[in-house]
Parts: sequence; structure tokens; C-alpha cells
Amino acid sequence: MSHIAFIGLGHMGGPMAANLLKAGHRLSVFDLTPAALEAAVALGATAAPSAVHAVTGADIVISMLPASQHVESLYLDEGRLIYSIDPNALILECSTISPEAARRVHAAACARGIAMLDAPVSGGTAGAAAGTLTFIVGGESGHLERARPVLEKMGKNLFHAGAAGAGQVAKICNNMLLAVHMAGTAEALGLGVANGLDPAVLSDIMRVSSGGNWSLEKYNPWPGVMENVPASRQYEGGFGVDLMLKDLGLAMEAALASKASTPLGSLARNLYALHSSQGAGKLDFSSIQQLISHKK
Repeated sequence: MSHIAFIGLGHMGGPMAANLLKAGHRLSVFDLTPAALEAAVALGATAAPSAVHAVTGADIVISMLPASQHVESLYLDEGRLIYSIDPNALILECSTISPEAARRVHAAACARGIAMLDAPVSGGTAGAAAGTLTFIVGGESGHLERARPVLEKMGKNLFHAGAAGAGQVAKICNNMLLAVHMAGTAEALGLGVANGLDPAVLSDIMRVSSGGNWSLEKYNPWPGVMENVPASRQYEGGFGVDLMLKDLGLAMEAALASKASTPLGSLARNLYALHSSQGAGKLDFSSIQQLISHKK
């Protein structure tokens, strides 16, 4: 089994690390939150006093951090973790960041002869806990084959999107679409309820009709319609509004850089920005139902 350094043990990273421990891998972990470290140690990980200590002697380095600035700060800025990683190691950068940031870290890794993949994930906290995540990978195909045995302990779908940064491009396209169909689903449910329909009945109708989508089938935004989703626990947990807003910002940056037209993505970003400005930033992104339906 591999010696893995895992940096970032938040809502996604913590369960991912737990699945690697269950699979028998040896983990050195680092996080700025003591409680996150303690939870990993309770499962058998070794807590490191710093990211540099965590990567010492590691065969694989996995990072799962909030945003581009955190990833670049970790690998490229003060401390420059890239110089502490064994050149024979493999870096799996699983955060959702800008394609440009991913390519900069790739370039720095390549300069030291270190194999690297950008491998953002889809599947949310439930997928992280169940080990059913989708990994969307950018980088050399040979590196993916090397990473496959480890990634398969955390996810069930692995896609090679293309060269360095391609994993991030595919991920932000996916999340832009997710935001659009979540907002559209919330709007349709709001319209139906305002006109006297039962949201559960309307959801069942749309789910098997031409309006069917993932939000309806797996993550219904109307409270009480579906068990075990954030909408049925006051929108707590899950994928936060501010994280969705960050990903939509990345999509808009990519659109500007490539002169791509994303009118619905832009509208979704504006809706989530408004929702966040009203104090909903820490709620799950399905809470957009509250904004659209004027319902708290």
C-alpha cells in the first residue's frame, strides 16, 4: 500500500481520506483545523505539524483545498511545497480551481520531474463519504494509470478529460450546468406551488418527463420532498452557495478568456451572488429555492 500525504480535510477531503484509510493506505495528513486532524487521526492517520512534514517520504500527495489561491500558495508561494515533494512522487490535485492555476502548478511539478494530475471531483459530500465520486482528470494518461488504484478507492468514475488543466475546464462546465438546472428546477417548483400544486407530485411528474434532471432526481430543492438531502435539513451541509459562486466565477473567467457565450451561466452566477449577499453563503446551493420562491 502507498504512503499518501493528504492536505485539506474539509467536507470533501475528510471522507476521501477516510476511504483511503479503510483501504489500508498509510496517510500523513495536514489541515489548519485541529478538529479535522483529530477526526483523521481517530481513523488511523498520522497528523503532521505542517504540509512539508506531511509530504516527507510520501509516494502520493493529494490536496483538496477551497480555491485557486490556496493551491498556488501551498505549492508555489512561501514554503513552496513543490520543492519538498519527492521527485518520484505523484501529485493528485483534487481541488476545483482555475485551469490557469492548475497549469502553473503542473509546470512547476514538471520542472522538477514530478508527475501530476489535476483531478477535481463531482458527487458532493455524499459521494465522498460513499466512495462513489467522479474524478475528472487532466494530465498525462500514463500518470492516470498510475493513480487509478488510489482514485478507485475514493470514486467509481474516472474520466481523462485531456492535457494539464483539462480536468478543471470540464469540472467548471459541469458545475455551471448544475447551477443552471438547479435554479431552473427551483423556479419550476416555485411556479407550481404558487398555483396550488403539491411539490412532491410535481417533482414526480417532471422527473419522468422532458424536464427531468439531476436536481429533481437526486437533490430536490423543495423542503420535505426528498429525504437525506440538504433541503430537508434546513439546507445545512452539502455544497455551499459560496462554493458554487466560486465555481461560477471560474466559469465566467474561462468564458471571457475564450470569448465563449454563457448567458445562462452568467444569470446563474448573478442569482447565486444575490443569494449569498442576503446571508445564505454557508447554506447548500439548493437553497436557491429560498431566493426564487421568496421563502425562508
